[in-house]
Amino acid sequence: MLIDSPKRLVSRITRDTLALVLSGGRGSRLKQLTDWRAKPAVPFGGKFRIIDFPLSNCVNSGIRRMAVLTQYKAHSLIKHVQLAWGTNRMARDEFVELLPAQQRINEQSWYSGTADAVYQNIDILRTHDAEYTLILAGDHIYKMDYGPMIAYHVEKGADLTIGCIEVPVDEAKAFGVMGVAGEGRVNMFLEKPDAPPEIPGNPGKALASMGIYVFNTKFLFEQLIYDADDPHSDHDFGKNVIPRVINRYQVFAYPFRDVQNNTQAYWRDVGTIDSYWAANLELIGVTPDLNLYDTDWPIWTHQEQLPPAKFVFDDEDRRGMAVDSMVSGGCIISGALVRHSLLFSNVIVNEHASVENSVILPNVVVNKKVKIRNAVIDKGCVIPEGMQIGYDPVADKQRFEVSPKGIVLVTPDMLGQRLHMVR
Repeated sequence: MLIDSPKRLVSRITRDTLALVLSGGRGSRLKQLTDWRAKPAVPFGGKFRIIDFPLSNCVNSGIRRMAVLTQYKAHSLIKHVQLAWGTNRMARDEFVELLPAQQRINEQSWYSGTADAVYQNIDILRTHDAEYTLILAGDHIYKMDYGPMIAYHVEKGADLTIGCIEVPVDEAKAFGVMGVAGEGRVNMFLEKPDAPPEIPGNPGKALASMGIYVFNTKFLFEQLIYDADDPHSDHDFGKNVIPRVINRYQVFAYPFRDVQNNTQAYWRDVGTIDSYWAANLELIGVTPDLNLYDTDWPIWTHQEQLPPAKFVFDDEDRRGMAVDSMVSGGCIISGALVRHSLLFSNVIVNEHASVENSVILPNVVVNKKVKIRNAVIDKGCVIPEGMQIGYDPVADKQRFEVSPKGIVLVTPDMLGQRLHMVR
């Protein structure tokens, strides 16, 4: 029986929790946007990187011991974590460790699966002596208090608890899909099934894993060692570890709900160009589902010192203005029009240019008379004078990447500008 008050219980168990953020994946569905950076390092929301969201959730939840597991083209991710989450920002006994693939177990240099990534660092994890281990995907956008989930795990007497959301069945093929019996007990787990089963009584919806797991740490180590010894395993939590344990141990599902109205909480897998573009532009709305202005649950990041955004010229034929948009620090809109777009820091839009329905990443220069719409422009691009993007689908497909929904992705490499060294 639990004798702590709910608040004290959450405070105690979060202090005794180690969070592992799995951040090694490329995110190939983002196409050339991840040619030179891992998906968790992709900029999002005007000033953040994707990984800032799970790390901020940890800090805001009272979990101050975190480790980030990196692999694919991790330089920009490592650099960002050092700047934004270095030890100078953490108090004593609080940390964000970086755990790159480094041949700790044998001569294998890469993590071969999500479970293997954790297993290869098992000696380091043992030194932290945490009672609970929270495993997180580093590539989703959401705000979540992990404390109640860990408390739920303790109250259920669970060995493993899996965070879950309801998704349309036609989208569930990209996720692990669960079946749940009475009191939230997981009785089925299928990793990325071709025909996802529907939730009983809720047609058209499937129960999908968020890639968020709470383990009793001793149980986690036992299962990782067992999995590592299995020569037929892919060493993946979704494919191997979870399906093997659901019928033998106490495995529960934790539904991610909005505590205010008990509806599905905000969560986005920005894994495609279309979803990435849409999730960024959602932020422009009057009352977006993701509130970046929430002082009670701030998203932390590296705060670059920049001057305010500037809008210059007020002539009839060249007026610097942004309408229904978000514009970050260091931007200059010089006699140009920006409409329903999100501009990251240090973007310059020059005279007689227009940007519409687009996401412009940092340090982009839009030269004179350029017209851009329905596009994602990668960091560091210099758009040549007079170029049109998003107006001629045939020409766009010859030069750039065009998504199934017609969003145009432009990177420096596509423009012949080799700027990928600093991502």
